[in-house]
Amino acid sequence: MIGKLTGLVEGFDGDAVILDVNGVGYLVFASARTSGALPRGELRSLLIETHVREDHIHLYGFLDVAERDWFRLLLGVQGVGTRHALSILSVLSPEQLTQAVAAQDKASLTRASGVGPKLAGRLVLELKDKVTNMALGAAAQIGDSAAALPAGGLSGAAEDAISALVNLGYRRAEAFTAVAKAMKAQGKDSSVESLIRDGLKDLSA
Repeated sequence: MIGKLTGLVEGFDGDAVILDVNGVGYLVFASARTSGALPRGELRSLLIETHVREDHIHLYGFLDVAERDWFRLLLGVQGVGTRHALSILSVLSPEQLTQAVAAQDKASLTRASGVGPKLAGRLVLELKDKVTNMALGAAAQIGDSAAALPAGGLSGAAEDAISALVNLGYRRAEAFTAVAKAMKAQGKDSSVESLIRDGLKDLSA
């Protein structure tokens, strides 16, 4: 199995990078974010996930541990294949993806090609506990959103406050983070009104 490759970025073939390692060109599939960070003609290293099938051997490349670990997590969800996983990682960084799942922000996930509302719902449902309980390399620190969650998750008041902020035009992930921070500061018995007030202060800061 190949775990890492270091070579010259020779070019691109569709959604794959051609990495020249000592004269051997490896075809490595990667997200658009990863491919965009690989200047042609420069020496770069990629972490590799090797998938062996009866009819092919495919290599998938990642810039860091967080992206590779998210790729593995995504493939563990029913109905998610490698194309779905790379598509999701093309539009969301590991940190953004962690926040979206923690916030149950299905809309962010549907920005990825091939991910509809049904699949997005399955993703946030199946991955939420894994995201909040395990370290994902550089994405282990998922910011104030999940870190601010009290034991047992958000209260009904917090959910109502998030809905109110979403209705005001904020994205659910933004509203989730702001309300979670407010709830951490105020305590689990916070009122809807106070959570909205402090959430708005945070969002407008």
